[in-house]
Amino acid sequence: MGKTLFDKIWDSHIVMSKPGHPDAVYINTHFIHEVTSPQAFDGLRKRGIPVFRPAKTRATADHNVPTMDQHLPIKEALSRMQVEMLTKNTAEFGVELYGLGHPYQGIVHVIGPELGITLPGMTIVCGDSHTSTHGAFGAIAFGIGTSEVEQVLATQCILQYKPKRMKIEVNGVLKSGVLSKDIILYIISKISASGATGYFVEYAGEAIRNLSMEARMTICNMSIEMGARGGMIAPDQVTFDYIKGREFAPKGADWDKALEYWKTLYSDADAQFDQVLTFDAADIEPQITYGTNPGMGMGITQQIPSLDQIDEKEVPSFRKSLDYMDLQPGAPLLGKKIDYVFIGSCTNSRIEDLRLVADFVKGKQKAKDVVVWIVPGSKQVEAQAIAEGLDKVLTAAGFQLREPGCSACLGMNEDKVPAGMYCISTSNRNFEGRQGPNARTFLASPLTAAAAAITGRVTDVRELV
Repeated sequence: MGKTLFDKIWDSHIVMSKPGHPDAVYINTHFIHEVTSPQAFDGLRKRGIPVFRPAKTRATADHNVPTMDQHLPIKEALSRMQVEMLTKNTAEFGVELYGLGHPYQGIVHVIGPELGITLPGMTIVCGDSHTSTHGAFGAIAFGIGTSEVEQVLATQCILQYKPKRMKIEVNGVLKSGVLSKDIILYIISKISASGATGYFVEYAGEAIRNLSMEARMTICNMSIEMGARGGMIAPDQVTFDYIKGREFAPKGADWDKALEYWKTLYSDADAQFDQVLTFDAADIEPQITYGTNPGMGMGITQQIPSLDQIDEKEVPSFRKSLDYMDLQPGAPLLGKKIDYVFIGSCTNSRIEDLRLVADFVKGKQKAKDVVVWIVPGSKQVEAQAIAEGLDKVLTAAGFQLREPGCSACLGMNEDKVPAGMYCISTSNRNFEGRQGPNARTFLASPLTAAAAAITGRVTDVRELV
């Protein structure tokens, strides 16, 4: 019987396997940041052991960093302490750090791909749930806990039970105004925020193959939001073209050898998945969430479900979500006034996202009572946006292009949405308080977010393009 893409990579990285026990899996690349690494380094220090293979770990500061005046000391004491501790720990243990001021600094899941560190066939981990982003390259990538970060630092291996395999096919062609963010929000709304729990997902189908690498990263990034262990897409010519020539990508004869291997990374025709789901791209319109988990989403022209459409046992949590959002069952979201727009995060902060937004808002002006933050995912994205003149277009529209970081994706830095305010966000989570205490979040694509910035209200972008 043939193998799935996941099986091919997983099986080739097993160091030890015993029935009834987790597999010991070798990790090719370990990314770390300032939030989940301090305790891990402290554990090594207490045990008196080094990082086993420091060249296999790359560090950057992203969650706690400010996105304005990064040349100045960080104002928030906890954030400043965590970033300083990362600098201290990486220096002590010999780990490469892309800290504030470094030309490679940025969100951990943005810098890996753009630097050519993320490659097909790899196993990749990070103490961050959205490590699944790297699966877009045909890699097994997943988030781990702090104790597991220490395990990988100490051994370059991790103990993991093998997950089940799911295939999600999206067939057909996307309609105008529909982006990869809409695809993944649509899938999550259909199968729920727990619909892929226990699975590793492979995305396939015509609509997926037609996506750029950056769009594929958006899809894989949000796999975790439906409970999956991770998501992946088989590498193809689009993948190879994206990687070639990047800073740490293989060169010369090493490239030829790597490419030969990468071309074997696909699920065999007779491979068996534990579950297969199929969707039609033609059914997908621009999406928006209305509740407090990413599964509470709908098409932009639809209405929030009424109480009689909700399973009886889910009604209390449904009511709680709508109370937090100050929304009513059965109501539309079109025309709803918004206060903030955030375009950024490891989901949608790459150069293609910024180009899309700049192209859409060129010659337009934001609504006067809306605050718009555009936060590039890395110093390289920021530099490219400025080189292409995108900063001038965004500034002319009244948008604020800030410096790289996780920013308003989560209330862990200075970029917080005020209590009671509505924010359309291109990030990946709309949990209570995620963007700041009592902030209210609608998740959407960069185009839908940009449309709201211009009109000041939830808007169907198809009416403006």
